[in-house]
Amino acid sequence: MTQPALRQPLNIEDYALIGDCATAALVGRDGAIDWLCWPRFDSGACFAALLGDERNGSWRIAPADPSANITRAYRDGTIILETICETATGSAAIIDFMPFDAPTPQSPAATSPSSIIRIVEGRTGQVDFTTNFVIRFDYGISVPWVTRHHEPDHTVAVCAVVGPDRVVLRTPVHLHGHGLAHTANFTVKAGERLTFVLSHSASHLPLPPPIDADAALRQTEAAWHAWSARCTYHGRWRPLVQRSLLTLKALSFTPTGGIVAAPTTSLPEELGGARNWDYRFCWLRDATLTLLALMHAGYFDEAAAWREWLHRSVAGSADQLQIMYGLAGERRLDEAEIPWLPGYQGASPVRIGNAASGQVQLDVYGELMDALSSARTGGIAAPSHGWAMQVKILEHLEQIWHLDDEGIWEVRGGRKPFTFSKVMAWVAFDRAVRDMEQWHLKGPLDRWRALRDDIHALVCAKGFNPTLNCFTQTFGGTELDASLLLLPLVGFLPADDPRIQGTIAAIERDLLVDGFVRRYRTEAGQDGLKGGEGAFLACSFWLADTYELAGRRDEARALFERLAGLANDVGLLSEEYDPATQRLVGNFPQAFSHIALISTALHLDGAGPIKQRSRRHNPPSLRGA
Repeated sequence: MTQPALRQPLNIEDYALIGDCATAALVGRDGAIDWLCWPRFDSGACFAALLGDERNGSWRIAPADPSANITRAYRDGTIILETICETATGSAAIIDFMPFDAPTPQSPAATSPSSIIRIVEGRTGQVDFTTNFVIRFDYGISVPWVTRHHEPDHTVAVCAVVGPDRVVLRTPVHLHGHGLAHTANFTVKAGERLTFVLSHSASHLPLPPPIDADAALRQTEAAWHAWSARCTYHGRWRPLVQRSLLTLKALSFTPTGGIVAAPTTSLPEELGGARNWDYRFCWLRDATLTLLALMHAGYFDEAAAWREWLHRSVAGSADQLQIMYGLAGERRLDEAEIPWLPGYQGASPVRIGNAASGQVQLDVYGELMDALSSARTGGIAAPSHGWAMQVKILEHLEQIWHLDDEGIWEVRGGRKPFTFSKVMAWVAFDRAVRDMEQWHLKGPLDRWRALRDDIHALVCAKGFNPTLNCFTQTFGGTELDASLLLLPLVGFLPADDPRIQGTIAAIERDLLVDGFVRRYRTEAGQDGLKGGEGAFLACSFWLADTYELAGRRDEARALFERLAGLANDVGLLSEEYDPATQRLVGNFPQAFSHIALISTALHLDGAGPIKQRSRRHNPPSLRGA
């Protein structure tokens, strides 16, 4: 007998996110949950079909009719996903969510187990469904010990245990053991509701208690509505901004205030390629834009929690500052390959951990100082809070700012004198000087003021290529880099400076692909990596920002709306976009892309920090340097 073909992962854009601010799951358009790490974002995956196939763990609930019409959307102001299934015999909805009660870092909801709830609700007529439940631990390799028992309310509990982990699936639907899977066929009629509740707990603890699915839905919807109502942005792109803020919140780890770059690992930057990295960590590089986006949208509690995460994570010896940390500030993020997973649609290797955590990237010093300065200006921290630690970090930066580094894009081809790294060293001392002047903080003000000016002059002398009339990726080089778009945004030079205008023109000429911005040219392999990548969405938003600062407002708005239009049907963006295949690529959803969308939308509506920030920090004495 011919075996049925194994179900393969969908296109990246065909997934939606549900989460509880501790972890998150990806739910496919076909009703399959193909990715879930429990109990934290960075835990081993128990559904890993996204990077393999259904044998690596997946849970599908779908109409039995393969020709059913499927539409889906989030309930307004929430990340509760509602998928409508219409067949010739009726219609039904699958409501997917993770219980969420808006915990705070001061009172995390750590006592209740993390759960996924799926409610199949009949709307009209009747619809036949099928479900297939395959649970695997340790990124799809460990087969659990499974037991079943009936509970007093007539539900069936399927318990799966491997080592320290246990999951319990409770449902009134009768599940059949089928090989290493549990399956069922069932029918839902108009007005009926069938529930499936999957909960995680440590295997040495008692079974997690049953959950009232309907009560959890009401409470979760109310909690998300209350959170969304705090948004103070009411401009023309409010729905886009609100969806991005909700996504950013869903990627936050409430117990510590950290925000992961993405909930996934190893989704390739080029389909079939090898640029596959683990993004389930927190980058210092995201710090300033995250802080500003949250503050300017009215989320000061989250901004304060993120600032405290930053402060705790970088605490310690100044010469051990890392570019990224774990959810609670962990420093060891050792990289390893998972050989039993073939990778997303064959893109290998699959990696866990990230070796870039050990790189030297000088730009993070500027990002850190800019974030902490913005926190002072925004009033979410006392001016003197953490200043002593900053002084130690800046004293270390004094000793190393002139050295080569791996740069903003974490290249693996050796250290170079990256122009943007030196610009951000300037930012670090510029923000320190301004904070000392504004808040009367103690430190070597004259020395750092002089060093700031020296770095600025050096960048203008060595980072600008007069023949090409633009700043270049490295001192004395000829290659371009999209990070140079940030020079006017951080206040290094005004947007109308001829050198910035020349740089924008050069990037438009050499790094645009179908109107979208690449980070840099990857063809030559000078970054030490194989293969190419798509257009980087955050860089494309930066181009819209520079257009706005330069007075090219129509172009800025047109580019922003085109970028926003790349979001999938539920408003989610990945890291990159492949114009050739018109596919989202890279880890998904990507916090940095959504942060950039928020920041640019606020900027274009005159409600954001970019224009104020670029003017405030641009040194008048150096505008013509």
